[in-house]
Amino acid sequence: MYLGIDVHKRYAQVAVMDEAGTIVEEVRVENANLDELAQRYAGAQAVLEATSNYYHIHDTLSEHLDVTVAHPKKITQIADSDKKTDRVDAKELARMLRLNSVPESYVPTEEVREARALVRGRQTLVENRTKYANKIHGLLSDHGITDDVKPLNLKGRESLRELSLPVPWDTLLESYLDLIESLTEEIQKLDKTIEERAGSLKETQLLMTIPGVSYYTALTIYAELGGIDRFDGDKEVVSYVGLNPVIRESGDSRIEGSISKRGSGRVRWLLVQAANTAVHTSNDEYLSRFYDRLASRKNSQKAIVAAARKMLVSIYHMLDRREVYDPPGVTA
Repeated sequence: MYLGIDVHKRYAQVAVMDEAGTIVEEVRVENANLDELAQRYAGAQAVLEATSNYYHIHDTLSEHLDVTVAHPKKITQIADSDKKTDRVDAKELARMLRLNSVPESYVPTEEVREARALVRGRQTLVENRTKYANKIHGLLSDHGITDDVKPLNLKGRESLRELSLPVPWDTLLESYLDLIESLTEEIQKLDKTIEERAGSLKETQLLMTIPGVSYYTALTIYAELGGIDRFDGDKEVVSYVGLNPVIRESGDSRIEGSISKRGSGRVRWLLVQAANTAVHTSNDEYLSRFYDRLASRKNSQKAIVAAARKMLVSIYHMLDRREVYDPPGVTA
């Protein structure tokens, strides 16, 4: 049997197909009751999309079924369907599973999930803190205050508390500053947990031997890449992160454009920052020579992105071979 499962927040639409391609059951099930359905069809194959809440459902179903997780962006048959309903989606998933044509999505281990939760949770806190800092800048601008203030800096917050603003903006300023301080404390607590987690994992210990890679950067790279053995080579990792150049070919011409920017923007940004540190601060001779050679022919931004790509290639081989960072001319 083949089970196509279209998962929503509280329920799932399930289509059960037999070996001949005939739908033998269609049912809408509360997510909390999916375990009963899985037991009834124990040993069968099932497929569901990688939605925001699929981890728990995948784990529950996997106790009884052979579960495949489909990549949502690659299921064009469903996305392009004229009749897009839960029943249609569930049946199409079952059909694709029966035909062995499901584009699979990576299912991270519990360890990787925990790392993702930590680094993504930290990013959310940082983004919220930045939002309130921007609100303060806007509030000051509305009152003609153009001084260069830094709400994220302790001294900056102390000077802002000394300002005298009319009601109710004085209250708003005080609230925003309190929220920034509270978020800063939570970020600092989370940083300690992230540092401990990064120090406990072999993969992140290896990554931290790279000049410019901190515990947070290391854990983020590990969390977003997941198991390195799921990639066939360094080119696939580079493409996954979106640091691969877009190639346009026409006739005899071949133009290498800007990077594709697919995948995690968080990892791309961190790799570029790490490459900057390695090249300009940490005296990484391997990357510095590469950067200088490119920067002399292209602009510095393109050169640093290329250096980040080269660092990612090193990361792939380090994790694949379980070796520290030790390219020619660099002492780890």
